[in-house]
Amino acid sequence: METLSAAELLAALGHESRLSIFRLLVETGEEGINASAIGEKLGLAPATLSFHLAHLSRVGLIKGRQESRFIYYSADYAVMDDLLAFLTNNCCQGSHACLPKTNLLKGKP
Repeated sequence: METLSAAELLAALGHESRLSIFRLLVETGEEGINASAIGEKLGLAPATLSFHLAHLSRVGLIKGRQESRFIYYSADYAVMDDLLAFLTNNCCQGSHACLPKTNLLKGKP
């Protein structure tokens, strides 16, 4: 991943509502959740939610799929993984000791 791409992704996540949407979609899993349910869970007005979903989609952090009259959104885990790899590339010269919280989440001591 190039620095400019990473900066664009991080800028998109730099807004409180977009970060909340993205975290919800990560929690939801690959199946995703429809836009109205996202709005209800996060207390966002439809127009505001639509704006933020479009922004996250435009930068590639999320993807949507149409099912009848609903659009289900999910996090793009490949893009998220690329961003995390970019951020942690050569961290502490390859030592895992500098990422204790990440290791705890993965079940490593």
